[in-house]
Amino acid sequence: MSYFFYKKTYLLILSFLFSITAMAQQNYKNEALALDIRVKDLLSKLTLKEKVSLLGYRSQGVPRLNIPAYNWWNEGLHGVARAGEATVFPQAIALAATFNQDLIQSVSNVISTEARAKYNLSTAKGRHLQYMGLTYWTPNINIFRDPRWGRGQETYGEDPYLTSQIGTSFVKGLQGTDPLHLKIASAAKHFVAHSGPEATRDYFDAIVDEKDLRETYMYAFHKLVDGGVESIMTAYNRVNGIPNSVNKYLIKDVLRKEWGFKGHVVTDCGALDDVFLTHKTIPNATETAAAAIKAGIDLDCSTVLQGDVVKAVQQKLLTETEVDVALGRLLKTQFKLGFFDNNTKSPYYNYRADSIHNNQHIELARKAAQQSMVLLKNNNNLLPLKEADYPAIMVLGPNAASLDAMLGSYHGVSSKVVNFVEGITAAVDPATRVEYDLGCDYRDTTHFGGIWAAGNADITIAVLGLSPVLEGEAGDAFLAENGGDKKNLSLPASEIAFMKALRKSVKKPIVVVITAGSDVDVSAIADYADAIIFAWYPGEQGGNALADIVFGKVNPSGRLPVTFYNS
Repeated sequence: MSYFFYKKTYLLILSFLFSITAMAQQNYKNEALALDIRVKDLLSKLTLKEKVSLLGYRSQGVPRLNIPAYNWWNEGLHGVARAGEATVFPQAIALAATFNQDLIQSVSNVISTEARAKYNLSTAKGRHLQYMGLTYWTPNINIFRDPRWGRGQETYGEDPYLTSQIGTSFVKGLQGTDPLHLKIASAAKHFVAHSGPEATRDYFDAIVDEKDLRETYMYAFHKLVDGGVESIMTAYNRVNGIPNSVNKYLIKDVLRKEWGFKGHVVTDCGALDDVFLTHKTIPNATETAAAAIKAGIDLDCSTVLQGDVVKAVQQKLLTETEVDVALGRLLKTQFKLGFFDNNTKSPYYNYRADSIHNNQHIELARKAAQQSMVLLKNNNNLLPLKEADYPAIMVLGPNAASLDAMLGSYHGVSSKVVNFVEGITAAVDPATRVEYDLGCDYRDTTHFGGIWAAGNADITIAVLGLSPVLEGEAGDAFLAENGGDKKNLSLPASEIAFMKALRKSVKKPIVVVITAGSDVDVSAIADYADAIIFAWYPGEQGGNALADIVFGKVNPSGRLPVTFYNS
């Protein structure tokens, strides 16, 4: 009997020791342990090759440790972008025009809710899709210094202080308020002195003195770091001769040591390739990979780190310890997002389809659009209109029913976009006559439509301006005259000619609505309009918001975050 007792005791002790050993082998999955301990434990289990496979935005995953593949690239500038049904808020420059930080935080809180819900739904199906993750490369806090810059619409304007305040509120809404769990991770971009030109961004050298660098271009980044932003994205350009993504002074000395930034740094897409291909400050990919890690880069939106870091270690340009530091920062972000925890315990686990594009989110998009629109002219207090005084309304112009003019750049898609024609039509009594005509296009200066019909209406609402194919990022704005940028501030000549012809024939009031993401020369058409509303790219509820302003349900309260020049 004693033999069996001792044997049973021995087996129990052995089982306990095995259990302890197994737990020790899985410390990185133990949610009770400190974050740094979990990161260190996971690093210790990875080979150098596995570590390097995790340094690119298309993270390869490590099956033996149940680490899934993951795509770090996700966009949410003014709504979850490129990922199916989502609430589309006004473009970033329009959000800045609200000057309302509480509203901005509410908007970004909705964006992160929808992002979490989409992540939950897609991963539940075993999908690890680009644009369906939890690491969002937004906001863009570059300074809109040159009004011709195509990507200025993505920013919060020309003022560093306003940019810092709007940006800080936006990040708070994205990342949430749970001290232990990130709702999603935000990356402020593009560090630094990146404000155009688009056509030469891959080899442009921004020559900036220290005062301007600190007070203009870096100010908002510093404030967002103080506010806890999880990530920073480096820009394509050089600053004073050194490409941003290998700039040790800017990343390691200022961002990390001086400002105390603890998160991870990611390159813009292809920026490391630019170092040796277009900037040509370093001769090859392997030396560039080493320089990037040494400068403080952790994640590459390209394949340079994944393809060349092992070679750099073998050539003694890097140590594995330096690789561990970079990967450790990436893993820390993933731990904060709950990647290695029991997902059912996440405070965001229950976000599902009912958290995406619901009525509350749509109403917030309408509110944001209302507060973003700017009243530039209102002769004789024409606005707001009394519906009873205008039984026949003409809505016309190239952007009156344009989807692009609602969405702006870096946009999502929605099944319920309300354009300006639809918004005006829905706002009036069925006994009111509403007509629509394209009026003109962006090119033709001699052939116009809708002018005769406008002459038969009691009031005309002409919607014109720019679209994100005329201004935007290089490659995306394919009709822009200067590689994504504008050559000047002019409206299309066809629109100016159209407005001149419209005013000549129509004697009753004309309200002009201008869509754009930047300063345009309003003076060219101002004399032809009785009232002018600047609507930006107002998002999915832009049509309803315009109607709310035109018919007096709300007062126009937007303010310009960029200077509008007289010429």
